[in-house]
Parts: sequence; structure tokens; C-alpha cells
Amino acid sequence: MRRASFLAAGMAAAFVLAACGGDDDPTAETDQPDATEEPEADTAPEPADLRLWVNGADTPQEMRDWLVETFEAQNPGSTLTIEEQSWEGLVERLTTSLASSTETPDVIEVGNTQAPTFTNVGAFLPLTDEQVAELGGDDMLPGFVEAGTADGVVSAVPLYAGSKVVFYRTDLFEEAGVDVPTTPDEFVEVAETLTEASDNPNFSGFYFPGADWRNAVAFIWDAGGDLAVQNGDTWEGALSTPESQAGLEVAKRLFDQSNAPKDGDEAESWIPWCADEIGMLSAPGWAYGVIQDPEAGCPGTPAADNIGVFALPGSNGAAPVLLGGSNVAISAQSQNPELAYELLKLILSDDFQAQYAQNGLTPAKISLTSEMEENETNAAAIAAAATAKLTPAAENWASVEGARILEDFFIGIATGGDVAELSGNADAAITETLN
Repeated sequence: MRRASFLAAGMAAAFVLAACGGDDDPTAETDQPDATEEPEADTAPEPADLRLWVNGADTPQEMRDWLVETFEAQNPGSTLTIEEQSWEGLVERLTTSLASSTETPDVIEVGNTQAPTFTNVGAFLPLTDEQVAELGGDDMLPGFVEAGTADGVVSAVPLYAGSKVVFYRTDLFEEAGVDVPTTPDEFVEVAETLTEASDNPNFSGFYFPGADWRNAVAFIWDAGGDLAVQNGDTWEGALSTPESQAGLEVAKRLFDQSNAPKDGDEAESWIPWCADEIGMLSAPGWAYGVIQDPEAGCPGTPAADNIGVFALPGSNGAAPVLLGGSNVAISAQSQNPELAYELLKLILSDDFQAQYAQNGLTPAKISLTSEMEENETNAAAIAAAATAKLTPAAENWASVEGARILEDFFIGIATGGDVAELSGNADAAITETLN
């Protein structure tokens, strides 16, 4: 039985080579600091130029500016450069960069579903129990701590979490004579009604691009299905089960009514929203702030002035949407581990984390959820979070995402492919990749 995916095995080999390099190898083992040693209390880290990778737009520019200014003020002589990465292709870029002492960023944001793979191959610097306690300890989101733990050692801690909510056009609902749906069938019917009522060929009652597996999985879970299940020591794709097939039929109806790009994803979905091309949109709560941002081109338009929010309806209350979010870690190949830890402490500080809460995301610390504003968007997000789920807890799940198995699968459904046949093929690919 193959116990590691190609990606994980490749990363492990890269780290072995880095540790066993010759005299010209800057990552030779003798040059590496002891990952478990605490810096001396009376010795400040040497000044250095640090790099932080953040992904997508979840961390707003004002938060980035605050982080740079505060870090550089607290660490005279050091600089911080924040580099934004796209979620698309992130696994491949991390696989390459994290194995190199010359290419790696010092501190990295990684998706919570991707963290286990990189944690298990030693890509991140292990944290001591004292450091974990200093960063937040039991106050940190437990599921995200678990995702960043391997063999009982934590090396990636929570950064933020976020549940998707459904934004809808209150004016279009009124014109079409429909109410906020309370069941999956009603949700599909409302989407179909809104699409049929529009004379815009680009309009979608529910915006659902073909590669949007992160929203599609909610319909599978609500029907009792899953992406993959564990059978003993083996993981198996589960899209072909009767429960998953029932959920996929709901997703297919929604793909059929949507005029979103059949090969596109959900990135920057506020652009068609602002163009009056969407009746309902499933997105993180922070998307409301983007829509209201003057630079988005929405303010003053019907798309910005007629927004309602609700949790995606399921068969029994809110549907189990994917609990998105990220972990943050220090690269095992960082040449500035002590200074990188100072940055990690700042990222987990109450002052920084409270800003995530104020921007509609669940902060890394449970105690700071009180900082989330009491409004319709956050109320819907909290309701969604109550039933939200994570992707299968398989060590090699990041390899499934990196191979775009789910994107290709749902694009196939969106473009009219046979659901049962596509499911069987995807199950085989998932099973091979996870084991």
C-alpha cells in the first residue's frame, strides 16, 4: 500500500536533500538552528528582512499596513515584506518554495485543509509547548490547531476562519415575488425563478461557476454524503455513494440555472455581483465589505443598496458549509526563525486578530469573537459556523486539492457530463491520491 502521495513524498525528499547537502549547500544540517530551542530571554533577534506570504484578499490592506508598521517598530533594523499569493496553484508553489532556504518565505499562510500535508512532511518549524501557550493555547480554534499538529507537535497555528453566507438582492426577490428559502429545494426553485425572470444572458439566480467545489460540497454533506471516507488504514473517494449522488443532483440543478463561467471559480465573485449579474451569492462574510468599498464600483448602485444575508438552508436548519480559513506557520527553512517567531506572535496578538473579527472573519482566538459586529452578515455567519464542516482529515488531502481533482469533477458536471460516470472517475483519483 502506498502510504504517501507523490506531493508528500516529493516534499519529504526535498527536505532530506536540504538537510544532507554538501559543503556548498546553504541548507546543510550543521547550519540549521535547533527548532526546539528557545531564544535567550536577554538576546534580541538579529535584524533581518522577513517575508510573509498571505493568500488572496482575506487579509485587507489596512491590516497588512498595520502589521508591517508595528513589526518594524518593534524590531528596529528589520523589515517585513508581505507578498500576496493566489490560492490557485498554491500547493505547487509551497512545495517548491518551502524546501529551499533561498526561496522560502519566513512565515506562511496555508489553507486549513492543506496544513496537515505540509505539517506531516516537516515543512514548518515545530513550536514548543511554551510557545503554543504564548500564542493563545486553549483559546485558539481547536480544529485548526489539530490541522497544524503532527505526532503531537504543533507547527501551524490558526490564522482565521470564515463560514460562507448567502448574499441576496432584496429588490430582485421582491420583483420576482419570492421569499428567503428555508430548504434546499426552495433554494433551487428561487434560483431558477430569478434566472428566468432576468433578460440578461449573463445573469445567475445563484452564481455557481463550474470549478466552485467549496460551495458545491455543502449540498453533498447536507444529503449525508462526503468527498472521501476512511476505511481502516485506507481512504476512499465517496462521491459515488447514494447520499453523495443525491446531493450532486441538487448541485447539478444549480449549475444548470447558472450563467457563471462553466470553467471558472468563485474568486472575485463580487465583480459580477456589482455588474447586476447575480441574484444570490455564497461567499465569506467579508465580501460585504468589498462590495461596499468605493473601489469596487458598487456603492450607489442597486447591487450595493439592496443586500440581504442568510445562511444557506439545509434539510435540517443551516446547511453544513465548508468552514474555510487558514493556518500560519514558520518555514522550517527560514534563516531567521527567532525573528519569524516574533512576527508570529504579532499575528496572533489580540490587536491584530481583533481586526479579522471586525472584518467579518472568525479570529484565531475564541475569546475575540466578541469583537465581531452584531449585524445581519455576522449573525448569518455564526449560524452557518454552527453546522460547518472541514474537508476529510486525510494526511494527503492537500494533494487532492493540488491536483484539481474536484475542480475538474465539478466542471464536468457543470458542462453536462454524466454525474455517475464522473463520480466514479473522481473517486478513483481521490483514492489513489490519498493512499
